[in-house]
Amino acid sequence: MTGAESVRRLVVDMQSSALHMRLPEWAAEEITAQAPPGWEVVHIASISRSLGNGTNEPSPEALAAMPTAEAYFGYGLTPTLLAASPRLRWAHSASAGIGESITPELAASGVVFTNGAGVYAEPMADTVLGGVLHFVRGLDYAVRQQAERAWKREPFVENDGGIRELSEYRVLVIGAGGIGSAVAQRFQALGCECTGVRRRPERGVPPGFRRVVGPDALEEVLPDADVVVVAAPLTAGTRTLLDGDRLALLPAGAIVVNVARGPLVADAALLEGLDSGRVRGAVLDVFTTEPLPADSPWWRHPRVLVTPHVSGVSPRRTWQRGLALFMDNWRRWSAGEPLRNVVDLDAGY
Repeated sequence: MTGAESVRRLVVDMQSSALHMRLPEWAAEEITAQAPPGWEVVHIASISRSLGNGTNEPSPEALAAMPTAEAYFGYGLTPTLLAASPRLRWAHSASAGIGESITPELAASGVVFTNGAGVYAEPMADTVLGGVLHFVRGLDYAVRQQAERAWKREPFVENDGGIRELSEYRVLVIGAGGIGSAVAQRFQALGCECTGVRRRPERGVPPGFRRVVGPDALEEVLPDADVVVVAAPLTAGTRTLLDGDRLALLPAGAIVVNVARGPLVADAALLEGLDSGRVRGAVLDVFTTEPLPADSPWWRHPRVLVTPHVSGVSPRRTWQRGLALFMDNWRRWSAGEPLRNVVDLDAGY
């Protein structure tokens, strides 16, 4: 083996078409400067279309670099990228949600796949709290009345306005991982009782929760959920997790929050609950179709708060956490140590 062939190569493919997903210059410089001994870093300068779970359209430059790569740092790992990577052994996705990246090709490749789970928990939890308060304290009424220059106290003081104190609310978080725990800790600190749903409740009760239950107990806990927060990964088993029957179990005046993936909640059933007034409000950061079409009913519904899949945005701190995670895993990989955030390709997260 020649000296050139013995160099271990990392391909960094982080020039995303989505600005908030584009690797900052300071982070790229740190990757190069802190490379473990024996590694060469190849930074891809071309823009790739990176949305949601992965690099949907890799650039020709990235495809040309992958045949010599042992490691890859980007967004997901599509079959196209994988097919161009005969030497690839480890891939790290900066995204936390990676369900759509888990293809049969990846599962059969033997590539170790890690992700950015936990990196986005803090800003996402802030968004959840702000969105819930938007409805709890009637700020949706305030925004509409300000636009109309209308001084009306009635929506705030009438009993059917839904105005309550936050500590009266019982919060159910579906997905009691890093994001779910960060959400629960905020609500718990403000006096709310929080219940979590996790696939393996025997692993214990994360910070912020009074208790956790398994998915088989979802119908049991939904009737007590004044707020339900969807923070679970999208897998074959969680698609349409909140369907019409389960949404119907929520108490009148409940608030539904989805910061995970759009397909986890049945759109038509949620819209029906909002139209009837049984659901007080919906905080939606993710949608079945993204970008959200101009004719979508979510845009104009008075009981819906829409954000464009940005709940995890925190321009400096998410990159600091994400880079620290990647650099630690890169050191571990180089030393033959166990990696953090290894994705269970069978479970989907």
